[in-house]
Amino acid sequence: MEGDPGVGKTTLALQFLLEGAERGEKGLYITLSETKDELNAVASSHGWSLDRFSIFELSAIEEHLKGETEHTFFHPSEVELNRTTKILMDEVERVKPTRLVFDSLSEMRLMAESALRYRRQVLHLKQFLTGKNCTVLFLDDRTADHRDLQVHSLAHGVLTLAKSSPAYGINRRNMIVEKIRGVRFREGYHDFAIQKGGVVIYPRLVASEHHSEFRRQSFPSGIAGFDALLGGGLDRGTSTILMGPPGTGKSTLAIQHAFSAASRGEQVSFYLFDETVGTFLARAAELALDLRPHIKSKLVKVEQVDPAEILPGEMVYRIREAVEKEQCRMVVIDSINGYLNAMPEDRYLNMQLHELLTYLNQKGVVSILVLAQQGLIGTMQSVVDLTYLADTVLLLRYYEAEGEVKQAISVMKKRSGAHERTIREFKVSNKGIHIGEPLKNFHGVLTGTPTFRKPEGLEKPSG
Repeated sequence: MEGDPGVGKTTLALQFLLEGAERGEKGLYITLSETKDELNAVASSHGWSLDRFSIFELSAIEEHLKGETEHTFFHPSEVELNRTTKILMDEVERVKPTRLVFDSLSEMRLMAESALRYRRQVLHLKQFLTGKNCTVLFLDDRTADHRDLQVHSLAHGVLTLAKSSPAYGINRRNMIVEKIRGVRFREGYHDFAIQKGGVVIYPRLVASEHHSEFRRQSFPSGIAGFDALLGGGLDRGTSTILMGPPGTGKSTLAIQHAFSAASRGEQVSFYLFDETVGTFLARAAELALDLRPHIKSKLVKVEQVDPAEILPGEMVYRIREAVEKEQCRMVVIDSINGYLNAMPEDRYLNMQLHELLTYLNQKGVVSILVLAQQGLIGTMQSVVDLTYLADTVLLLRYYEAEGEVKQAISVMKKRSGAHERTIREFKVSNKGIHIGEPLKNFHGVLTGTPTFRKPEGLEKPSG
């Protein structure tokens, strides 16, 4: 297991031995780079006790070597390396561990002073440990000038841990499994976090591995006009993007769906990136869509996400937990702008989002993404085009008519069935949401400044 200093190798290694102790397996931690006190300091930060396995540190090795002098034709570094290795092997024979951590290979590399001597010593250790019924974890801090591919070829498995520091927010840590002989493993990068209690790894989601049978039916909103606009409402197992400028009612429409679903006894999960939970719940109550009783009954879960404190893989993991453990039937991300801004330096976030939406669709979950556009009247712009990912896209717009600023709603696409092509007026009040009749007498509503055409038959007769 290799990685730069501070990436989490020691924490993961201690966790590996403690898990073995839970299973009744003997453990041994051989440390050439850290003292026992330093390991205890790491353990105490997680609330662990290291009394459940053996620790053999460099000071014990030096005590064995102290005062020994031997005139020999061999290079002093080779003599020291051979003696050190012999002491380590004797300790393994004494403890007879089922799990062994060797920390670290870089110290052995320094003692060897040459690549050939180092490789021979590692090979010697491997041959000695083979047949000992012991799983060995070698740690390497990669202080060498280049990756030691020769040692990679000797090991049965290679795990690489990496850490990056964005311009703002927490460090991003990820792990990649380079190889494990004879085992099919999950390729690619997997995010992980170091929390109190140890390392938590978020395996990369592969949507094709998750298929569930579900009944394909409409997911009504509770608003007759809206459901008519969509030919019956949203459909289960589909994703929807609500897009438009700020204040047009996107979040309100999402709240309406959540309220309707909870009223039917279905689980809903809300992930808020742009506002606090208190503001969100107060606004919902003012619209006659009070979610607090449903939160109390645990039908609705509202989670405020701090964009600077979350990893992309962690977000996916939270949603999966809600779907698989809490039987969540509707997921709302408000807004997708906040989700993307949380991870601005991740190049493949769109691909990850596509995998997440595919997973939710295959689980029969209704997913709603709120996408805020830039601008108020006229041409709108989005920070990113995600409409190709969604099955349904609804567009909300401001327009000016009769001296008032009004709102309109239209369906741009719906893959799962027929829908209206009309543009309808959209009103939000303390009584909830109202969808008006199609704006047939207005032309250019989406431009923000429509023109009014008198209905035929209302013109005054000439003369």
